[in-house]
Amino acid sequence: MIQAEGLKKRYGETVALAGIDLDVPAGAILGMLGPNGAGKTTAVRILTTLALPDGGHARVAGFDVVTEAPQVRRNIGVTAQNATLDEMLTGRQNLVMIGRLSGLHRADARNRALSLLEQFDLADAGDRVLKGYSGGMRRRLDLAAGLVTHPPVLFLDEPTTGLDPTSRVRMWGVIRELAADGVTLLLTTQYLDEADELADRIVVVDHGRVIAAGTAPELKTKIGGARLEVTLNAPDPAAVGALEPYVDGVIQVSHDGRRLRAPVRSGDGLATTIVRALDEAGITVDDVALHQPSLDDVFFALTGHPMSEPASGGEDGAEPSDAELEVALP
Repeated sequence: MIQAEGLKKRYGETVALAGIDLDVPAGAILGMLGPNGAGKTTAVRILTTLALPDGGHARVAGFDVVTEAPQVRRNIGVTAQNATLDEMLTGRQNLVMIGRLSGLHRADARNRALSLLEQFDLADAGDRVLKGYSGGMRRRLDLAAGLVTHPPVLFLDEPTTGLDPTSRVRMWGVIRELAADGVTLLLTTQYLDEADELADRIVVVDHGRVIAAGTAPELKTKIGGARLEVTLNAPDPAAVGALEPYVDGVIQVSHDGRRLRAPVRSGDGLATTIVRALDEAGITVDDVALHQPSLDDVFFALTGHPMSEPASGGEDGAEPSDAELEVALP
C-alpha cells in the first residue's frame, strides 16, 4: 500500500532525504524511527503529496504520488504532530467541516462525525469548543479527522508527542484497532517504546537514510543478546571465574570491583543459576540482573548517538517543521 524507492529531497545545501526505500503491505504498521531532522517528516510530506521529491518515486494505495496526486489524496488520512483543526469550532463542527470539504453530503458528514466522536470516546465533548479540550482529547480528535473519509492508508506523524503516559497508552489502543480493521499505517516517532509496542516492522532513519530495517526482535539481535549485570556485596577476585561458564564474552569489572558486566545468551532460569553458582563459590551478591537489548541500544549501536540527539541540521530549518504538515484533502 505504501512503496517508495530512492526518495531524495534537498532544502538548499542540506540533504533531507538521501535515497529512502519503503514498503508497507496492506493492514500493516510501519514505524519510522529517528531523531528530529532525520528526514521522517520530509518523507511523509512527499508520500502525502505535500512536497515533490528531487529523485526517486513512490506509490500510495496504488497511485503515483507525483503524477496521480489527486487519487492519492482521496485514499489517505494524515495526522500531523501539531493539531490542524480550528480551535474556535466544536469537535463535531470540525469533523463535519472536514467531511464537507472532502465531498460528503451534509447528512453523511454529520453521521460520520457522530460515529467518529463515539469511536474515539469524545461524544460527550462533541459540542464543546476545541480550545477547551485536553491534549489527549485534541490528539484523538485530530486522528478522527484523518479518518472522516474511511481512508485505507493513514499517516501518523509523531501522534503522541506531548501526551501524558495515560493518553499515550490510550492512543496506542486506537492505533491497534485501526490496524485490526485493515488500515495501513505509517507511524513516525521519536519514542523507542512506541515503535517497539506498535510497529509490525521498523525502519531506522538517520541523516536522510534508512540505516536499518526489520522487526523489533530482528533489529535487537543485530547488537547481540542480553547483558548480565552482577553487583557484589564486596569485591571478590573469584567472581570472574565463577561467572565465566555462563557468559558469552568478556566480563567487564568496574573500578571498585563490585560490578561485573558481560553478554549472555539468555535462557530460562539463568539468573537463578548464576546466583547459585556465586553462592556455592562463597561470593555474596547484592543484585543480579539480565537486561534485554532495547531499540535505544540498537539506535546507539547503529549511529553512535542516542535518539534524543537531533540529526545535524535538522533543527536549523533544513527539514520542514512538523507544523507545516497539514491534513491532505482531496
